[in-house]
Amino acid sequence: MVTYMNEQKIQTLEDVKVFLAGTLEVEFSIQDKDERYRWIEQTLRRFNYRTLGRAERGLMLRYVERVSGYSRQTVTRLVAQYLDRGKLRRRQRTVAGFARYYTDADARLLAELDELHGTPCGAAAKKLCERMYRVHGNGRFEALSHISVSHLYNLRKANGYRRQRRQFDKTRPSRSTIASRRKPDPQGRPGYLRLDTVHQGDLDGIKGVYHINAVDEVTQFQCVLSVERISERFLIPVLEAILETFPFAIQGFHADNGSEYINHRVAELLNKLNIEFTKSRPRHSNDNALAESKNASVIRKHLGFEHIPGRWAAQLNEFHRRHFNPYLNYHRPCLFPVARIDPKGKLKKHYPYNQMDTPYGKLKSLPNAENFLKPGITFEQLDAITMRISDNEAAKQMNEAKRQLFKTIFEQGRKAG
Repeated sequence: MVTYMNEQKIQTLEDVKVFLAGTLEVEFSIQDKDERYRWIEQTLRRFNYRTLGRAERGLMLRYVERVSGYSRQTVTRLVAQYLDRGKLRRRQRTVAGFARYYTDADARLLAELDELHGTPCGAAAKKLCERMYRVHGNGRFEALSHISVSHLYNLRKANGYRRQRRQFDKTRPSRSTIASRRKPDPQGRPGYLRLDTVHQGDLDGIKGVYHINAVDEVTQFQCVLSVERISERFLIPVLEAILETFPFAIQGFHADNGSEYINHRVAELLNKLNIEFTKSRPRHSNDNALAESKNASVIRKHLGFEHIPGRWAAQLNEFHRRHFNPYLNYHRPCLFPVARIDPKGKLKKHYPYNQMDTPYGKLKSLPNAENFLKPGITFEQLDAITMRISDNEAAKQMNEAKRQLFKTIFEQGRKAG
């Protein structure tokens, strides 16, 4: 800010010291740059700057810097000019800049040419401008016939060009070759898994645990395991453990389009095991509906929505393996659909009560069910698991283990907080 002031109260160097200390009241008024220069010259002359000692000169420089608003470097330069010439003169030079060679008319002309030829590359557009002027004799292209390829691209960014021609390209989806985009068709055979991820929420910037929910489409055999974070380091070992958990051979692996599943590491794992990899189709919300329904009716119902930090994934997996997954597969009844064609020819699914069974019961009821089991696993072994305790006792043990686990998690969370 340009300043000038009433200096009647500043007559001596002692007054200057008081002013710089901020204890002397001075009246300021705004003036232009020429008056600021005149004030600096008058002040240096009034205090006889040439005769001052080193300390007094430093005092005057701070005073001029404070009042003028100039930087210390500028004040030093102006004082040096005063000592050399005995006066100050402001030199101001306004530079007009470079003359503009290509006008808005040239930009509009280039836009017209680009629209006709489908926006060719810079070299082709330059050649077309040259031909329009030299071969076809169109004088409007005289300036553009001399343009460089690089400056032609600059001209395409000019306002005249943009006002003349606006081009919008549709977003081109990036196609992924990983997994087949279709709904799997198990044809009544177990081993076709549907997978989804359930996040246990964030709290104060701390990521919650992620639950991986895998459900067999035919038997509704289910495996739930947890990971600390959705990354290859944590997810691949858990997926391998999930595939090992099911008592029957896995034939298909279906997921939505999340990057935690649609990646090369998961594809390599499934390809090595000769498992069919499919992903959900756009505008087909039912492709992964079975896993999503289990998210609500099983995982959210039993594990809730409360934040659980990711570091508890190992303890959760111990609970899943020992209590939660056995309860879901051997002791919890599920409804199974029966498809019918209505009078209008539409496929309708019904869930009759007499079809309700546990996932293990459904597996055992399939025709030639023993053919689907993994080598080394028999129904005698699985019967021992389901008959070891009753459904009520399994639920009681699962609930008690869940209560103890949540008590430990939340008590330690309060201590950490």
